[in-house]
Amino acid sequence: MTIDIANETDVDVELDEIHDCARYAMDAMFVHPNVELSVRIIDEAAMETLHVQWMDLPGPTDVMSFPMDELTPGSEREPSQEGMLGDIVLCPSVAAAQAATAGHDTMEELLLLTVHGVLHLLGYDHAEPDERVEMFELQRTILLTYLASRGRSTEAGTIRIAPPSGRE
Repeated sequence: MTIDIANETDVDVELDEIHDCARYAMDAMFVHPNVELSVRIIDEAAMETLHVQWMDLPGPTDVMSFPMDELTPGSEREPSQEGMLGDIVLCPSVAAAQAATAGHDTMEELLLLTVHGVLHLLGYDHAEPDERVEMFELQRTILLTYLASRGRSTEAGTIRIAPPSGRE
């Protein structure tokens, strides 16, 4: 897997942790090893521009996903197709505010948003109640097992299942 990460902000972000979490999420979803992913970390002004342009919603948001080859999850027997998974765009200042509200640290929020972005790139959505339950339970499971694999203990109750604003 090729995962390119670019931090276009002055915020200190643990890029290796974002990389490892994205890879863990893609492995958990049986994404083909020859898939490419891009992660950009941008400021609120740049995120607001994208949010207005692509979602027609005002203000910055926490994460946006831009699928490329419309890949879907694979299975243990057969990984997904090869190709470009797409782009995930993260806004650490919005993530920091959400983390404070949720009661966990900013890095955990960025990891949650990374998993969220990967799932969106693989076709998961949360527009309908049944989709929402499926996506957020999967997101929670992947994040908690990733954190456990890194020896990070997190109280399960502190990882939120849904964005606090209810919007993407």
